[in-house]
Amino acid sequence: MKTIYLTLVIALMSISTTFGQTKTEKFKVYGICSMCKTRIEKAAKTVKGVSAANWSIKTKMLTVSLDTTKTDLHKIEMAIAKAGHDTKTLRAKDEDYKALPSCCKYERKPIKKKTTKTPKL
Repeated sequence: MKTIYLTLVIALMSISTTFGQTKTEKFKVYGICSMCKTRIEKAAKTVKGVSAANWSIKTKMLTVSLDTTKTDLHKIEMAIAKAGHDTKTLRAKDEDYKALPSCCKYERKPIKKKTTKTPKL
């Protein structure tokens, strides 16, 4: 009887843990067309722990379902940047962006340079 009770408790704990890991997030990814959509979604889905990815051409928003015990948003953004697309918080390397087909090259925002102020004495 004790063994059955213990098995049941372990099974319930693993079920609740499994359901508590999936999270849906949205963030901006720059692109233009259906080729961009395919590339962005494919890049996101290559990250272990991502179960779904859907990028909207109109809104430029990517919706991802991810297992938070296996990945995080930064890893997903890095994969998308490697595919040549900028996100709101991560800029693709110039060589990755330049590798995009010419029809997929969007207007990139300039890099903001940090300025340092000299303290007044």
